[in-house]
Amino acid sequence: MKSFFYRLPLILIFLGLSASAQDEVLTKQEAINLILENNLDIKVARNTRLIDENNADILNSGYLPSVTGNASGSIDKQNSEGVLANGDTRTAEGAETRRYSAAVNVNYTLFDGLGRYYNYKSFQERSEQSELEVRQTIENTILQLFTVYYEAARLTENTSTLEQALEISKDRLKRAQYQFEFGQNTGLDVLNAEVDINTDSINLLNSKQQLRNTMRDLNLILNRDLSAKFAADTIVTFVPGLQMENMYNEAQMNNVRLQIVEKDINMGLNDIRIAKSGYLPTIGLTGTYGWNESNNNSPLAFVLQNTSTGVTGTVNLTWNLFDGGTTITGIKNAKIAFQNQEIAKKQIQLEVERDIRNAWDSYTNALYVLQVQEKNLQTNQNNFNRTDERYKLGQVTSIEFRQAQLNLLNAELAKSQAKYNAKLAELQMLQVSGQLLNVEF
Repeated sequence: MKSFFYRLPLILIFLGLSASAQDEVLTKQEAINLILENNLDIKVARNTRLIDENNADILNSGYLPSVTGNASGSIDKQNSEGVLANGDTRTAEGAETRRYSAAVNVNYTLFDGLGRYYNYKSFQERSEQSELEVRQTIENTILQLFTVYYEAARLTENTSTLEQALEISKDRLKRAQYQFEFGQNTGLDVLNAEVDINTDSINLLNSKQQLRNTMRDLNLILNRDLSAKFAADTIVTFVPGLQMENMYNEAQMNNVRLQIVEKDINMGLNDIRIAKSGYLPTIGLTGTYGWNESNNNSPLAFVLQNTSTGVTGTVNLTWNLFDGGTTITGIKNAKIAFQNQEIAKKQIQLEVERDIRNAWDSYTNALYVLQVQEKNLQTNQNNFNRTDERYKLGQVTSIEFRQAQLNLLNAELAKSQAKYNAKLAELQMLQVSGQLLNVEF
C-alpha cells in the first residue's frame, strides 16, 4: 500500500507528460507568421509608417494649388436726402440696397526658394526611414521571439531528459528492492534509491513548471490566448558557411541602425537647404473668378441694378530682404544639427563594428562549446552504460551508479543548453549584420 501511494504522484506526472506530448507542434515559421500578424509593437510601427507615407504624398507636398470659394450677401436700408442741380430736394425713405457676390480663388506658389522641394524630399526620406524602423522592430521582436521559443524547446528537452532519469531511478529502486528481498544488500540501498526518486521527481516537476511559464511568455509575445497549448520544435539547424569578413561587410551595408542614421544625415542636409531658401524670393500666382450683383430701389440712385462678372489674375513676388536674422540663425542651427548627426553616425559605426566582432566571437565560442559538450555527452553515455552493466553484476555500488547517472544527466542538460546558446548567438550575429530576415530559421 505504501508503495502504491508513493508511486501515485509519479503516475500523475507521466499522465501529464503524455498529455503535453500530444500538443500540436508550433513550428518556427508559424511562430514568425503569428508574430508578424499579431505583435502589438509591430502593429504600432506599421501605423507610424503609414503616417509617414501619408506625409510624403503629393497631397502634402505644397506643389498643388489651393482653391477657395466665398460668397456673401448684404441688405442695406437707409433714409437719404439729396439736392438736385435745379435746387429741388428729393428724399428716400427706407431705400433698400441688396448686394450679392461669389468668387472662386486659386492660389499657387510658383517658386519659394526651393524650400518646398527640399521639405518634400525630407518627407520622403522620413518615409523610407520609417520603413527601416518597422524592419528594426521586426528584427528585435523576432530575436525576442526565438529567445523565448528556444528556451521553451530547451525546457522541453530537459523535461524529457529528466523523465528518462526518473525512469532509471525507478528501475534502480525495483532492483534494490528485489536484492533486499533476497538478502543481497541492506535496506540502505532501498532508502537511497527512494531519496533519488524524490529528487528526480522534484526536478521534473520544476522543469515542467518552468516550461509552462515559458510557454505563457511565448503566447504573450505572439499576442494570443496565454493558455494556448503547443509544443516547441527542438530541431536546430545552423546557417552554413558564415565567415567573419563577410559578416563585417554585410553589417556595413545592411545594418539597420546604420541605414536609419544615414536617413538622419540626408534629412539634416535638407534642413540646411530649407533654411537657406529664406534668402530667395517667393513668387506666387493668384487667380479669381467673381460675380457681383447690386440692387438699389432708391430714387436717388443713378443705376437701380448692377451685375458684373470677371476673371482676375495676379503674379506677386515677395522677397524678404532682411528678417531680423531669423534665416541666418536657422542656417547656423541646421548646420550644427547636421554635425551632430554626422557624429552620431560615426559613433554608431564604431558600435556596429564592435557588436559584429563581439557577436562573431560569441558565435564561434558557442559552437566550440557545443562540440565539446557533444563529445562530453558521448563520453558520459559510454561511462554510464559500462557502470550500468557493472551495477547489474554487483561490481559497483549504488552510489557509484548514481554518480554516473548524474554525470550523464548533467552532460545532456549542458549539451542542450549549449545547442540553443549557439543558435541564439548566431541569430544575434545575423541581426547585427542585417541578415536576420534573409535566412531560414
